[in-house]
Amino acid sequence: MKKILIINGHPDPASYNYALANAYYEGLVKTDAEILRINIAELQFNPNLEFGYRRRTELEPDLLDAIQKIKAADHLVWVFPMWWYGYPAIMKGFIDRTFLPGITFQPVEGSAFPKKLLKGKTARIIVTSDTPRWYDWLFMKSPTLNQFKKGTLEFCGISPVKITYLAVVKDASELIRQQWLRKVERLGERGI
Repeated sequence: MKKILIINGHPDPASYNYALANAYYEGLVKTDAEILRINIAELQFNPNLEFGYRRRTELEPDLLDAIQKIKAADHLVWVFPMWWYGYPAIMKGFIDRTFLPGITFQPVEGSAFPKKLLKGKTARIIVTSDTPRWYDWLFMKSPTLNQFKKGTLEFCGISPVKITYLAVVKDASELIRQQWLRKVERLGERGI
């Protein structure tokens, strides 16, 4: 049985991102997948990697549980908004505190490339934005997606990483928002 982890990086439970995460979940319950969930905003943890990699900050129980879910999952589904060509601070703090040496990757002495400890896993990024995709790609060079897809997920061995880019959210009609929810629900139905 495939284990799928839905990780919501939006800090506001009333957000459209929560609705998208729930839509994916609603599709997924129609499958035989084992479903795991993390709403980062509901976790109790210090998002600051206060000692960098010099010394490990003790991991809080919620982070230990999140790490176990990440390790157990076959497929990770990340839902978050793009803000200032990045992602929410709470999500960045979560990644800083959980994607650590010895947990998701292992540095190899003398090599620029680590041992990838999350090999065999796949992922989907569902990102919302007020920036049209063409502008993000053509003029900004997709910094959020490049950083997260290549600099985090693929760096740790997760591949392939598929992207669902939903924009422009601020101008989207209720009909468009409903269509996006249905699209995401269908992704859940397919477990991708």
